[in-house]
Amino acid sequence: MSNFLKLFGFGLVALTLSACNTVEGVGQDVEAAGEQIEETANDNK
Repeated sequence: MSNFLKLFGFGLVALTLSACNTVEGVGQDVEAAGEQIEETANDNK
């Protein structure tokens, strides 16, 4: 089971990194995710 989780995690990271081809793209994705979390938090106040 442990090997499966490691392989799954590695695959997930690989897919994520391939989805945004540059470091700038990663930064934009992280920023967009942060904004969505912030908006959700503000809506639930």
